[in-house]
Amino acid sequence: MIGKLDETLRFQETALSLRAQRQQLIASNIANADTPNYKARDIDFGKALQGALDARASEASPGLTKTSAVHLSPAGSIGAGDAPLLYRSVQQGSVDGNTVDMDVERNQFADNGVRYEAGLTFISAQIKNLLTAIQG
Repeated sequence: MIGKLDETLRFQETALSLRAQRQQLIASNIANADTPNYKARDIDFGKALQGALDARASEASPGLTKTSAVHLSPAGSIGAGDAPLLYRSVQQGSVDGNTVDMDVERNQFADNGVRYEAGLTFISAQIKNLLTAIQG
């Protein structure tokens, strides 16, 4: 029973975790908008989600395994699914070498926030359906 419950919520849990990490990346980009030579970073959410789901599906995968929560992730990754951090393409160059475009960052921040809220709403609906099924 618990296994099926875990399977039901695994996708949304993984997606929400990645959305939260992406939100931190975008917030970091916004915070460093005036830092000379700062390069805006992001992840490919689709690839990161697929990688995280594949990693969870094959718990006994060969390769590097973290045996403690305090172990570091591979360089250039964000942890969940070990998605590589990518540099955001430059829309308009700046004199100080900073690649943060505030319009793009605000748009991505709002879009990611709305998708995070949608994921929470979906999980809430799934839990309500499970409670209805249990209670009869």
